[in-house]
Amino acid sequence: MKVTDLSGLPDGVPAFLQSQGIEELYPPQAEAVEAGVTDGRNLVASVPTASGKTLVAKLAMLSSIERGRQNGTGGTALYIVPLRALASEKAEEFAELEQFGLSIGVSTGNYQSDGEWLGDNDVVVATSEKVDSLIRNGATWMQNLSCIVADEVHLVDDASRGPTLEVTLAKLRQRIPDLQVVALSATIGNAGEIADWLDAELVDSTWRPIDLKTGVHYGNALHFDDGSQRELAVGSKSQTAAIVDDTLADDGSTLVFVNSRRNAEAAARRLAGVTGNGLDTEERAALREVATQIREVSDTETSENLADAVEKGAAFHHAGLAREHRSLVEDAFRDRLIRVVSATPTLAAGVNTPSRRVIVRDWQRYDGTAGGMQPLSALEVHQMFGRAGRPGLDPYGEAVLLASSHGELEELFDRYIYADPEPVRSKLAAEPALRTHVLATVATGFATTRTALLEFLQETLYASQTSEVGRLETVTESVLAYLERNGFLEREGDGLTATPTGHLVSQLYVDPMSAAEIIHGLEDGGPDPTALGLYHLVSRTPDMYQLYLRSGDDETYTEIAYEREAELLGHAPTEFEEAEWEDWLSALKTAKLLEDWAEELDEDRIAERYEVGPGDIRGKVDTAEWLLNAAERLAAELDVESTTAVREARIRVKHGVSEELLDLVRVDNVGRKRARRLYDAGIESRPELREASKPRVLGALRGRTKTAETVLESVGHPDPSMDDVEGDEDAAPEEPDRDGAEAQANLGDF
Repeated sequence: MKVTDLSGLPDGVPAFLQSQGIEELYPPQAEAVEAGVTDGRNLVASVPTASGKTLVAKLAMLSSIERGRQNGTGGTALYIVPLRALASEKAEEFAELEQFGLSIGVSTGNYQSDGEWLGDNDVVVATSEKVDSLIRNGATWMQNLSCIVADEVHLVDDASRGPTLEVTLAKLRQRIPDLQVVALSATIGNAGEIADWLDAELVDSTWRPIDLKTGVHYGNALHFDDGSQRELAVGSKSQTAAIVDDTLADDGSTLVFVNSRRNAEAAARRLAGVTGNGLDTEERAALREVATQIREVSDTETSENLADAVEKGAAFHHAGLAREHRSLVEDAFRDRLIRVVSATPTLAAGVNTPSRRVIVRDWQRYDGTAGGMQPLSALEVHQMFGRAGRPGLDPYGEAVLLASSHGELEELFDRYIYADPEPVRSKLAAEPALRTHVLATVATGFATTRTALLEFLQETLYASQTSEVGRLETVTESVLAYLERNGFLEREGDGLTATPTGHLVSQLYVDPMSAAEIIHGLEDGGPDPTALGLYHLVSRTPDMYQLYLRSGDDETYTEIAYEREAELLGHAPTEFEEAEWEDWLSALKTAKLLEDWAEELDEDRIAERYEVGPGDIRGKVDTAEWLLNAAERLAAELDVESTTAVREARIRVKHGVSEELLDLVRVDNVGRKRARRLYDAGIESRPELREASKPRVLGALRGRTKTAETVLESVGHPDPSMDDVEGDEDAAPEEPDRDGAEAQANLGDF
């Protein structure tokens, strides 16, 4: 099908596609059009990575918006992504649609906002959690939705995030009868079942624009799925290094998937010895620049190790990196500066990082629930395979697993190469998932009776898949009892009503169990809880991913628990309640990290002390701030006396500062380090900063003229110019600049 044959789109779209080099649609794209995707029909597209799913989404959204323009009903298109990083990436990609008179909005954070401003856009990109929160907070513009695209829809199978996407799709389909739903994935083992649930047409294709070979490396050869073999000798190298070297010789790049952060970092360090040998002068200079930017993000050992590897053309990628780290690595890899990235499976989740070859080095990973190493699912491995081959850049793609014996060679072919992805199964009927969604369904008025609630739940994927008669009703009843017991719901006969507290909990987007834990802790904690007590309180909620207790931690944190027992809120378990006591100590370790951050301990010291990366620190800080905001709102709702203490603890952890710096960090462009320098120079508040002598401010900010001007402008100084001003040496901090650059590279500095 030629693009000139497309109809129902805004004027100029076919010509634009032609200008991008697209004369004909790929076969799966043509199938989607023939199935009615541009006519408002629901569609499930199970199509390999790089086979044109995004264009299918664009055609659906553009045609939907054009229909609304033509018939005068308007309508907004919503593109749902699983990850925040993908939201920004897709919004940038969709910016090209603005030439057709469309506006693009993106929203991922602030779960307490109704996001009304988003309704002014024709296309909105958001995570499923953000969409769920918009529904809870009554975003009226969502009634005008005409088309929803659910990217990576196979993630309804994910226990932590899947239920939110599932319930969100079910609610919007019920609220908006004519809503078009387009669901996309590269790996759905039961695509027909998903299509039936969504009343959708199905495009299930294995077509790819470039050839993808999959196989296993064993001995000195690659063994492929088509039965062919090709020599690839290992020699004195490891299998991974030999394959990377072979890929480099053909001017290709490689993604290596491993099973842990530590292995990702170790692999990058080793593989840098392979990539570093082939760099020319220009490449080395460009990589040094990327490495410098990486070091500026954070001063932790993780950041330094990443920069060292990048200087030689290699990198690692995992959730412990700061967001800026990951973006720099992804961009440099796409630009072919970095030639090999060793990553945990998170990189396979839709991030646009294709490569010539994919190596799945580790096909097993540790599973705490199983008590040992467990094989990856075929779905996960196929997601990794899909990263191989870049259309327009690579003549082919190869994805290989590594075997160390003939028996393992055969096992890997049977388990992954010849196997289809597992069927996607709903994870909704578990109490943790249902708690939040049942409360939200009642609080928003979507269901006001038990009967209506159960009728709604019958429209979910779980109900369409389950063979356990009555299970959903049983779990729902248990959840309703929990919500009523904790004062979030009231029941009268068949009727269900959310209490004022229940409404607030739903709008705050916290797990009701987290809210119950916070409420009980605040009510027991008196008017003046300490910061540590509050950090420990939010750290033991289900919404906080606690730090793992390592060898020796039990003794350390047991001692701290007894030393600071009076500060910890709520009822403490005894050491004889082993599981509960271990959870209590894990929360205490997490709280101590937050306390260290709020007492201005350097980021590198925190990373070393708790064996975490900068991304972990930022994740804990962001989650604590969000939960403390919820605690502050709940304290005010319940008229608990500790509201002021909660607010102070929240601001301290947000900025990473001691109490005396709270006023200074309210100034734009003044973070934890700049505030400390100003304070140590005798400037202790915003009024003092507004009226401080400019030489003192410049000296405190280490002679950085532009920084000083920006800070003074932010605080309202009548004349922020630093022209002809010399810094007061007595006000200058003692620590030297690192490599001549302003040592502001800690999280929260700016």
